[in-house]
Amino acid sequence: MQGQMWSYIFKRVLLMIPTLLGVLTLTFAVVQFVPGGPVEQLMLELKGKGDAAVSGAESSGGGSNYRGRQGVDAERLAEVKALYGFDKPPVERYFMMLKRFAKFDLGQSYYQHQSVWQLVVSKLPVSISIGLWTFFLTYLVSIPLGIAKAVRDGSRFDAVTSTMILVGYAIPGFVLGVLLLVIFGGGSFLQIFPLRGLTSDNWSELSMIGKVMDYLWHLVLPITASVLGSFAVITMLTKNSFLEEIRKQYVLTARAKGLTEKQVLWKHVFRNALLPLVTGFPAAFIGAFFTGSLLIETLFSLDGLGLLSYESVMRRDYPVVFGTLYLFTLIGLFTKLISDLCYVYIDPRIQFGAGGGS
Repeated sequence: MQGQMWSYIFKRVLLMIPTLLGVLTLTFAVVQFVPGGPVEQLMLELKGKGDAAVSGAESSGGGSNYRGRQGVDAERLAEVKALYGFDKPPVERYFMMLKRFAKFDLGQSYYQHQSVWQLVVSKLPVSISIGLWTFFLTYLVSIPLGIAKAVRDGSRFDAVTSTMILVGYAIPGFVLGVLLLVIFGGGSFLQIFPLRGLTSDNWSELSMIGKVMDYLWHLVLPITASVLGSFAVITMLTKNSFLEEIRKQYVLTARAKGLTEKQVLWKHVFRNALLPLVTGFPAAFIGAFFTGSLLIETLFSLDGLGLLSYESVMRRDYPVVFGTLYLFTLIGLFTKLISDLCYVYIDPRIQFGAGGGS
């Protein structure tokens, strides 16, 4: 079993390489045809046209007729291309990028004068705050609620809670966020919660308890807007998983032996029913660090990874685009591997196949 596991892990790691290369290659190829690159944008700024000219240039075509290059001295254009590394052929730039990524060098941002690693680390506190609180609250509420719904299947409690969570699921997070700001953020009614950021302006002057309370107070509205739509999926998955296990033969056998419903539920049903949830646990947990809602971050003025990704794409900050894509894809592939390993660990009936599958 131990040898099969390591063989399986080795094969999965090898399969990650072509997957990662495929994602990077496809994105790199698409980027070559996207107009309004960093060279054109800088040339427009040097010509004094500013952001309005950049926005207008983005709607025009690429290539040598690009508006940002018209009327620009050829020598100056060559200098700008060399500055960004666009003086080299695309194939050479592609392999230079792969060489850097192999050493986990994600490059430097064109516009923010920081390395991509520094940018990602600087945005992580916001994304971790939103992601981890959303993750823990979702699981802490949804799993007990799903179990209660399965035990009371068909009851009034089941019907009422299903209606409530499905209504919450149907409301987009940013719409709920706007509503919360209008009602509780001083928009038109009550001014109970702060409008923006994770801390107050005087946060450094507060006591330790005051800092914690201030931080939690700022999280109430964005976390509520983020978490409400997440309840439905986990709750219904938990309920359906428990219902499926409760109806199986081994449960009837356990009841026939005289076990109480509580013993049947927690000693026999619980472990098997949680398999679908536990196998998705690593992906959800790791995803909490690196996934950000752009709309939620924008709405509550939170400078996280979601906003970083959006701005890097809009500004054509290619080192940030490719660096974060590489990092997040790699993390996603390893997380999927960990999820599969958890599945085998939790359910001994599943074995690692000779072909590398589980």
